[in-house]
Amino acid sequence: MTKKVALLYGLMLLVLAIVGIFQSWNVAFGIFNLCLISAIMALGVNMQWGYAGLFNVGVMGFTALGGLAAVLVSMPPVAEAWQVAGGDIALSILSLIGTIAAIIAARHYAPRILRIPVTILLLIVGYFVIGHFFNPATEAIESIDPALTGYLGGLGLPVLIAWPVGGLVAAGAGWFIGRIALGLRADYLAIATLGISEIIIAIIKYEEWLSRGVKNVTGIPRPVPYEVDLVETDWFISLANFFGANDINDAAGLFVKLCYAVLFIAVLAIIMWFAERALKSPWGRMMRAIRDNRDAAAAMGKDVKARHLQTFILGCAVCGVAGAMLTTLDGQLTPTSYIPLRYTFLIWVMVILGGSGNNWGAVLGGFVIWFLWVEAEPLGNWFMQTITIPLPEDSSLAQHLVNGAAYTRYLLMGAILLLVMRFAPRGLIPER
Repeated sequence: MTKKVALLYGLMLLVLAIVGIFQSWNVAFGIFNLCLISAIMALGVNMQWGYAGLFNVGVMGFTALGGLAAVLVSMPPVAEAWQVAGGDIALSILSLIGTIAAIIAARHYAPRILRIPVTILLLIVGYFVIGHFFNPATEAIESIDPALTGYLGGLGLPVLIAWPVGGLVAAGAGWFIGRIALGLRADYLAIATLGISEIIIAIIKYEEWLSRGVKNVTGIPRPVPYEVDLVETDWFISLANFFGANDINDAAGLFVKLCYAVLFIAVLAIIMWFAERALKSPWGRMMRAIRDNRDAAAAMGKDVKARHLQTFILGCAVCGVAGAMLTTLDGQLTPTSYIPLRYTFLIWVMVILGGSGNNWGAVLGGFVIWFLWVEAEPLGNWFMQTITIPLPEDSSLAQHLVNGAAYTRYLLMGAILLLVMRFAPRGLIPER
């Protein structure tokens, strides 16, 4: 880490400390935890774009898969749903596997002239066979106490297990998508990944038997203590008194955020260590060579598509881990909160601002952009309230300016992107 990098990170921590002093430490650590998750997402996108030049606009889809994994791993199973429809769900899965196996076999062994007709026929037959078991099963599951459950539930395992599982699920989806889409040109790849992201989010939003859809899954178990339990334990009360806490409830909230921060820092440190090792290895140099001139790399015998697939899978896995962490922090899965264009844009601004191709830059960009995204609206409200003080209370201009303060964050993000592209196109911490 150079002096410049240390200085920039020190300034970021100083700004967070100022928020803690003038607003509250609960607010500061709440922002800090979300900055850590944003930094992990930015690392995933940086692996794809900064290492290999892959333009993935489906970041939110892989993040949502990580969030779904947190539900499927940590929530307790709904016993009645499994009793009523577990067998039909298993048969529908077996039918899907059988259909895929039959199509693969037909395309391998059937005469060339019959491959397309046989594939279409198998798809039609498979669709009706799967639907025969699947549709009644989902209707039965969703009818079981829909106000509280209405879905299969999960495995009831510790939620920390969901974080690597979220990465594996997103990596699996990345492998499947990459096998299809990575042969496309950069702009077509962006369109394809955006469309696939929308499909993933639509499935999570509307397949209530799997994720409760727009009803949301709440009460996801925590890897840290609950505030209501802390305020009743003697050791925590003694600790809060030792540090001179005035409000035991605020102290409990801060303690929980500190626990989350320790976990998130550990995950970020592990991913960062592997990312830096990979970037500085012969594999990392090869990826940068492919990114800069894929034709020359291919002429030297490098399997460009295979290496792109590797990097795409790694980036998707990191985004999946971040998605599972975010759902754990929120304590709920809210499919409607995954807005592909808005938050994908934010992640890309993080990478561009920090410095594409530099892991330290991506992490710094995650901190800076998320901090500004959170603080822009309250600062915008304060600014508008201040400049409209001289105006009459019934002034339409004052009312318009105050109402427009909510859009400060969008204006700020666009301004940052323009300024960076004009004055620092390689980011705050450029690639070496």
